[in-house]
Amino acid sequence: MYIILVYDMGEKRVAKMLRLCRKYLNWIQNSVFEGELSDVKLKELKILAGEIMDKDEDSLIIFSNRWDKWMEREVIGKERSSIDQFL
Repeated sequence: MYIILVYDMGEKRVAKMLRLCRKYLNWIQNSVFEGELSDVKLKELKILAGEIMDKDEDSLIIFSNRWDKWMEREVIGKERSSIDQFL
């Protein structure tokens, strides 16, 4: 499954959420991640994120699509982190 994840966390929890999301997805911009995850890995990420979050203050938004080929990606300006991998 292709995932785009964005979050807005309280200052005390931002670093923990950043480290967690980097384990599962590609960091593309401040608080924005994308990449392929299995259903199991996505569920695991949601559980772990829920343990970090204060659900009264923080938000986590996940956009998902079964096929990344249906997503068009355009970067205008500086790309923070390239997801291209060269062999």
